[in-house]
Amino acid sequence: MLHGFVSHLTKSGHSVDVFVPSTAREDFLPLKEVGAKVTVFPVPKTLSGSLYSFLRYVPPMEVSWRDLEWTQRDIANAIDKGEYDIVFCEQDRFTMSPFFLKFIKKPTVYFCQQPSRFNEKVLREVSRRAGYRDNLNPVRRWIRRQFAKRTPRIDRENASHARYVLVNSNFSKESVLRSYGLDSLVSYLGVDTGVFKPSGVPREGFVLSIGECAPKKGFDFLIRSLALIDHGIRPKLVLVCNSFNAGWRDYLEQLAKQEGVDMEIMSLVGDEELVALYNRAQLVLCAAYLEPFGLTPIEAMACGTPVIAVKEGGFKESVVHDQTGRLVERDPREFSKAISQLLEEPDVQRSMGQKGISVVRDFWTLKHAGERLEAHLRKALETYPK
Repeated sequence: MLHGFVSHLTKSGHSVDVFVPSTAREDFLPLKEVGAKVTVFPVPKTLSGSLYSFLRYVPPMEVSWRDLEWTQRDIANAIDKGEYDIVFCEQDRFTMSPFFLKFIKKPTVYFCQQPSRFNEKVLREVSRRAGYRDNLNPVRRWIRRQFAKRTPRIDRENASHARYVLVNSNFSKESVLRSYGLDSLVSYLGVDTGVFKPSGVPREGFVLSIGECAPKKGFDFLIRSLALIDHGIRPKLVLVCNSFNAGWRDYLEQLAKQEGVDMEIMSLVGDEELVALYNRAQLVLCAAYLEPFGLTPIEAMACGTPVIAVKEGGFKESVVHDQTGRLVERDPREFSKAISQLLEEPDVQRSMGQKGISVVRDFWTLKHAGERLEAHLRKALETYPK
């Protein structure tokens, strides 16, 4: 989404400079490709930073959070010295709300995709109910506990410095209020309809679900739901995952075999292949637990594929029930029934697919999302002038 936002702003005539620590993954969708000037600040590895992080933050793994904090302080100082009208700040992949917010003085809009979810009980319960237990050694298990205990505190502390907060859904707005005690404004995301679009290829005998191969994405729920569908019409389940919990992947494969569900797990699929899968799938299934927003439903709708999603989180704000898909309670029988009904109603599938294309083009494009963001940047300047 950051790539899309920067692309929109530069195409709209704005000058965009990007400042990132070296821990940012600029090799994926490089922002310089969409007209931004990118400056990378190296994150050093100091003994004092590592010691401080161990005692105050979290045990140093890939990077010391103290060293990351000082690097983000340097970034804030460089921006404050520049002739910039407004600062747009995204989350940090380590701390969620970045240390940067503590130091920046210019008017800043912080886009919070979601608060830290380390302490959400549901994420632990999903694994427990499945009987899944990770095979981490005692040291790594202790480190994980420290992350779970300390990360939400640091996330909240950093977020407390934000003055103008954007979120991706009304569900996320409530999560931010609950986690941080902060008011926020919804600025819905969008998809690139130049990439995600109908191709007119024939539908094939599989259903598709997309996301991280981890308990929170609910893939085990999908397997159990599909197992309740009669063999004669039961579709193959294709999972496309951008990252893996190896133990959970093994668990899913065993569960699918046990339940008689034909399943294929694909990884690191490129845009072209992903769009082809969206177009060939009969349905797209979404069962993530309390998904803050989720781009999968609108990507599917943009390709003309109906969506069946659990009636939770951000899915309730993108899927139009009985028009672009179905919203269903998290009950395997109800979910399997919704799948079966649509599989046996090809005319309804086509109608929902066409409606999904129309809905996305009317509201959920990158252009719409960029315009929504641009309006907030102007409003923030009026609210917090330099």
